[in-house]
Amino acid sequence: MKIAMIGHKRIPSREGGVEIVVEELSTRLVQMGHSVTAYNRKGKNVADKNADKEVHKLKRYKGIRIVQVPTPDVKALNAVVYSFLATIMALFGNYDVIHYHAEGPCAMLIIPHFFGIRTIATIHGLDWQRSKWGGFATKFLKFGEYIAARYADEVIVLSANVQQYFLDTYHRETIYIPNGVNKNEFREPDIITKKFGLEKEKYILYLGRLVPEKGISYLVKAFSKVDTDMKLVIAGGGSHSDDYVKKIMGYAEKDKRIIMTGFVQGHVLAELFSNCYMYVLPSDVEGMPISLLEALSYGRRCLASNIPENSEAALEYAQYFEKSNVDDLAKKLNECIKNPEIFHTDEEIMNYCDKRFNWEQVTGESARLYIDAILNVERLNKV
Repeated sequence: MKIAMIGHKRIPSREGGVEIVVEELSTRLVQMGHSVTAYNRKGKNVADKNADKEVHKLKRYKGIRIVQVPTPDVKALNAVVYSFLATIMALFGNYDVIHYHAEGPCAMLIIPHFFGIRTIATIHGLDWQRSKWGGFATKFLKFGEYIAARYADEVIVLSANVQQYFLDTYHRETIYIPNGVNKNEFREPDIITKKFGLEKEKYILYLGRLVPEKGISYLVKAFSKVDTDMKLVIAGGGSHSDDYVKKIMGYAEKDKRIIMTGFVQGHVLAELFSNCYMYVLPSDVEGMPISLLEALSYGRRCLASNIPENSEAALEYAQYFEKSNVDDLAKKLNECIKNPEIFHTDEEIMNYCDKRFNWEQVTGESARLYIDAILNVERLNKV
């Protein structure tokens, strides 16, 4: 098959979960013998200020054809302009399937639909719930959600909660396909010790985008209430959220136990996951949290907010606190630090993650959806 991917910022990149999913899925589809084109946004990487500029010159990556789409850096216009231009470009690509990722870009799915091109939409989360978006952006995201529900040949969701939402709101049946996670190489503390003074099992980790809906402010406030000599590492960059990042930095300056690393990847990321005492995800909103899956893949103890997307992913292999409740988070942090025996063993956690979140299975299920979409249209054409 000939497949187009639209909706991510750019690959290769760890700017967010969408980028990781598009790269992992596209790479494996190429390995299966399919032709994949990814439409990258040609704009600045707001999460990683030191991102390699060479990514904007890429024409091919791991067998994936890369098309660079001119994109404005204005937050409100970024997804609108990108997805429209990428869609127009894709109309001339003779694709069997165009796969849209995230609600905003799905607004343009209606264009290839009217041209008879098969479309798949993956809803990575209810993006309009994220507090960083203003009025216009929120309306555009909800419009993209509606277009996906109304016109996509198949809609993929990442959680039962979102699946029920589409059924209740649009009477639309969707396909549940969870994200995958790779088996990881464990690394002893080296770079993180030299650069940040971190020791094995002597720090608690948050890793992800520094945006309000991730609940990082709850975490730093709760941590300030906990009497411990452990450090709290906040790893990640902003995403059109400079004011919020400054706010978190202000909290960190008041507590010398808090270390902000900025955006991380590669060996530094692997060392942080490999050696943390516990991973914490205090989100108010999630789609399917890849950072939580990655922590589980390392066999790490995990503490997460009790939103359905988190508890559905980790089940009994994590501990939970009441969403947005700083006092409850402080209480659970204290319990988890003093009582490591309340967690499953690292081997049990890794085995659970490996069996449930497998990229090969995710790719196979997605490829079958592409084929079904093609065959359904061919049947309609014959009728």
